[in-house]
Amino acid sequence: QVQLVESGGGLVQPGGSLRLSCAASGFDFSSYVMNWYRQTPGKQRELVATAGTFGETSYADSVKGRFTISRVDAKRLVYLQMNSLKLEDTAVYYCNVWYREVDYWGQGTQVTVSS
Repeated sequence: QVQLVESGGGLVQPGGSLRLSCAASGFDFSSYVMNWYRQTPGKQRELVATAGTFGETSYADSVKGRFTISRVDAKRLVYLQMNSLKLEDTAVYYCNVWYREVDYWGQGTQVTVSS
């Protein structure tokens, strides 16, 4: 079955950096678009970044120039490098794949930006 396991969250000061990782299994990883979302209490889950299957990437306007998504297909991993973190980046971050018409999510990893 499809499994997505995120790691790398934590507490960081404004301006700091974190790298999130997502380990995927249960599907042909290299053939599917991978996404990072985030969610804060009381708000809808927000698409942060997307990594396509041909090296293409896209980002929410709020993170452009600060976050970088990447994938290593041979290791079935997708990363989110987050630099210049802001207070408003505080959220639970989720790895996501749309596979066979079903949305799959990891358990999420908490990122807290605070001084």
